[in-house]
Amino acid sequence: MAKGKESKPHIGIYGKRNNGKSSLINMLAGQNVAIVSDFAGTTTDPVKKSFEITGFGPVILIDTAGIDDTGELGTKRVEKTVESINHIDLAILVLANNSWGEHEDRLVEEFTKTDTPFILVHGKSDISPLTKEFKALVKGKYSKHQVIETSITNPNCFEELVSAIKNAIPESSYKTPTLLGDLISYGDIVLLITPIDVEAPAGRLILPQVQAIRDILDNDAVAVVLKEREVDAFLRKTNIKPVLVVTDSQIFVKADASIPKDIPLTSFSILLARFKGDFESYIKGTPKISDLKDGDRVLLLESCTHHSSCDDIGRVKIPRWISNFTGKKLEYEVVAGLDKLPRDIKEYALVIQCGGCMITRKQIFNRLRQAIEAGVPVTNYGMAIAYVQGIYQRAIAPFTSAESGKHNYL
Repeated sequence: MAKGKESKPHIGIYGKRNNGKSSLINMLAGQNVAIVSDFAGTTTDPVKKSFEITGFGPVILIDTAGIDDTGELGTKRVEKTVESINHIDLAILVLANNSWGEHEDRLVEEFTKTDTPFILVHGKSDISPLTKEFKALVKGKYSKHQVIETSITNPNCFEELVSAIKNAIPESSYKTPTLLGDLISYGDIVLLITPIDVEAPAGRLILPQVQAIRDILDNDAVAVVLKEREVDAFLRKTNIKPVLVVTDSQIFVKADASIPKDIPLTSFSILLARFKGDFESYIKGTPKISDLKDGDRVLLLESCTHHSSCDDIGRVKIPRWISNFTGKKLEYEVVAGLDKLPRDIKEYALVIQCGGCMITRKQIFNRLRQAIEAGVPVTNYGMAIAYVQGIYQRAIAPFTSAESGKHNYL
């Protein structure tokens, strides 16, 4: 499946071959974005298409191969179809010819396993309208799910389908929560330390930094952006005391030395860990770094693809810091994007997830679920760095004590 590079809601279209999945996508898009054919198996690998559904908003629709595909190649297509369920916020199961069998049961089982909401759509209703018997069958299996009749010849069904999507899709998948809104107030000054090094994109900031600036502005606070070399001069010359300082995780030690201890300090990666990741599992898993033994495998999950430099944070720096901290001979494996893991998750002693700025919260949770269910500790890039550099408690304090009130971090 294509790499996840969008934070928009992901909607997967599933069903048997030639049930009308591609026609449904074209109807939602209002244009021919998916190939439609009378021959079964036209769609091969899952394909992502980004556009706006009128009346709902921007989404990523995932067109998948038929769940009933056959043969050696067909089996591989089905595996990718099932795997794609881990990356979606809502599933649409397309039925046809009043037919329900083991393939539909398998899909619903996978939806349930991943806590993925789904709606049922009967395609080609102009050719084979729903029968009373089929309605009763579905109601007996899934009483909360009404089958929506659709047809490319009936434009009136579009509104009902969009309404069903609105009702079924989790609000969290399309309403952006706040990074800092529960930590800052009107007029507060937040200091953002943003190094410009070999890994910084030319002429621009990285996405987490941009997101933090926007979130600060949205909450009517003030963002002060500077490089690490200017921190001491800024604090000394302005005599300003920020309510919070956010730094790049790679310079935690320098930031910790420059920022007075009574000013809360954290990192962009840890902001994202709380914003998108399984923060409670990260809190439990991070200290397990101290328990690593010689020969243990550590899995690093990069949720996007990028050019790797000689001092790459995930592939070079984090392995070096952890090895130096533990004094153990460890094996490291890096999986980029949303690719399949090279081995069983139980073969890893620790999983370290990046901030995940380029993928959805659901994708991160599903990415980590297999490790959590297997009892494998999980952590986050920023939290792991803070731990091995001795400033873990300070770095997570703004969030672990935030419930007691704004600005009561330490």
